[in-house]
Amino acid sequence: MKSLKKQRRIQVIAVATVALVLATGLIGYAMRDGINYFRAPSQVIAEPPAPSEVFRIGGLVEEGSIVRGQGETVSFSVTDGGASVPVTYTGVLPDLFAENQGMVGTGRYVNGTFEATEILAKHDENYMPKEVVDALKDQGVYQEPGS
Repeated sequence: MKSLKKQRRIQVIAVATVALVLATGLIGYAMRDGINYFRAPSQVIAEPPAPSEVFRIGGLVEEGSIVRGQGETVSFSVTDGGASVPVTYTGVLPDLFAENQGMVGTGRYVNGTFEATEILAKHDENYMPKEVVDALKDQGVYQEPGS
């Protein structure tokens, strides 16, 4: 009788483990396209990602780089103080988007230009995404708000 209970318990544990591994694998597979890695402009220039890879880039909008094209197309450069990456975006930019302001874009790096599908701008005087702050600190160009 004890042997049967022990065998049944082992079977239940084995089935539960297989189910857990399978569920984890399915969740990871489903999320593969929803995960966008952050890169600073210096990282993009040093190791350009594949044109099919969607990622996030962030930094400061370079002064004098905003060029409005036809319709809603806008070109500008984003910098982290160490490198600049040209960006193109078609759509309506956030109201707070401006030169020398923090931004994060989502898109692809194709033929030396980041083609953004989404642009986010800082929302007040003190806010900047953590990844952008870290990248700017690494380059030695970050200044604390109010300094």
